[in-house]
Amino acid sequence: MPRHAGAPCSREEERAVTIELGVFHNGASDLKAITTPDGVVVNDGSLEEVHASYQRVLIGQVRQGILAERLGFDYWFMTEHHFMPEGPEFSPNPLLVEAAIAAQTRRIRFGQMANIVPWWHPVRLAEQAAMLDVISGGRLEMGIGRGYQPREAEVWGWRYGSTIQDQERNRRYFEEAYEIILKCWTQGSFSHHGEYWSIPPRHTKWHHKSTMAYFSLPKAGRRVEDVLQIGPPDLYSMGSPIMAATTTLKELSVFPQPVQKPHPQFWEPVTSERSIRWAARNGVNAFTVPEPTSRLKRNIEIYYEEAEKNGWPDRLGRGRFKFGWDSQKKRGFGCCRYVHILQRGKEQEDLARYRNALELQWDYYGPFGFAAVLSDLGEPMYDLNMKVTADLLMQKEIAIVGTAEEVIRKILRIKETCGYEDFFFTAWFEAGGYRTEEIEEQMAIFASEVMPVLRRECGGGPTLPESTVQLVPERVPAGAPAAGS
Repeated sequence: MPRHAGAPCSREEERAVTIELGVFHNGASDLKAITTPDGVVVNDGSLEEVHASYQRVLIGQVRQGILAERLGFDYWFMTEHHFMPEGPEFSPNPLLVEAAIAAQTRRIRFGQMANIVPWWHPVRLAEQAAMLDVISGGRLEMGIGRGYQPREAEVWGWRYGSTIQDQERNRRYFEEAYEIILKCWTQGSFSHHGEYWSIPPRHTKWHHKSTMAYFSLPKAGRRVEDVLQIGPPDLYSMGSPIMAATTTLKELSVFPQPVQKPHPQFWEPVTSERSIRWAARNGVNAFTVPEPTSRLKRNIEIYYEEAEKNGWPDRLGRGRFKFGWDSQKKRGFGCCRYVHILQRGKEQEDLARYRNALELQWDYYGPFGFAAVLSDLGEPMYDLNMKVTADLLMQKEIAIVGTAEEVIRKILRIKETCGYEDFFFTAWFEAGGYRTEEIEEQMAIFASEVMPVLRRECGGGPTLPESTVQLVPERVPAGAPAAGS
């Protein structure tokens, strides 16, 4: 596609094209996948074995995140999913896993596809995500999503009234929570009173001398009357001085705030035009997996049309950004694909096993209606109840499978077809039934045989800042006891 309309590029923007490379980990079980008599591919293991499998997968996620940096990848993405004995995915807290990876890395950036916002109290999510940004030295890429699976959504969302039984209510909750997270991260002290949340609740009694003393200081930045509604004593209260008054809390301060200012970049996994347009209007990067390249191309165009129409929304107010992806501004539309490089000399055996792994996932995903987005533009929409086969995923190049040379060719074809200026590509190596060591081998082969060619063909890789956070003491303080004493 030709360069999108808008302000002309600066000389810096006209530099050589860059490719940024990520790894996505969905947390599939490492147990063997089998086909049941009904033709459905699932885990082959007892519940006890599935529990043990996910413990191994969790350790593998940390290992592979650390390895990703060592191999030269730029981003590490994880999902949030719960309660799956069937085996396709597991990741109950991506922020926690990424904090463990951050402690052992300096450069790789951490995204979530996504933190499912309607399952969280927005203030708690803001706190925990900001903690990752601080620990990692400003490497958080904040992924937000709405969720779609009722088994998870009903368990986590019922207390907030944000389940997926009412999609419009779920969407309104998501958008309000997004506003609250922004306030937590950008305002020293804030309040929010909306459809779902009253923060702080207007009835919160707080007659605390320390709070009044602190906000009496000129340097505090807010006044006592900004944060407290001072009232007379409550003559009927038998509680502490804090409660024995009618003084109530008006504003709240949330700690920590992120290192990145004004806040980390937000991302959203998208499939519908409505979600694509919302992301573009709000300066949120888009990310996609299960759609053919023709549909990806059209969705990128929709995103950029909406961004241009709304004045190129951006957290730093930097104006237009390159079509598809802008490596300097870290803005645009990320692409993700399954990637599997076949073993030399064992291609047919390897392919049969990988087919089974793909169908483990898509026998699970299919009933949610994802088959509808697998049809190319101009094709009749696929039946929602159709069985999605590995062959279809490979035909559509949603699963990129083959020799290293074939994988390179297929990845570059996405870039050319969609008209990316810079390119953002994320590889999904992990698959059901594969052990940690096998996934790491796939990552290493990609890094040695595919990555250098992609970097060369696309003008090189990004320059990412390294964390300077010192998490390990350089020396033991004098007088401290020796370890083990």
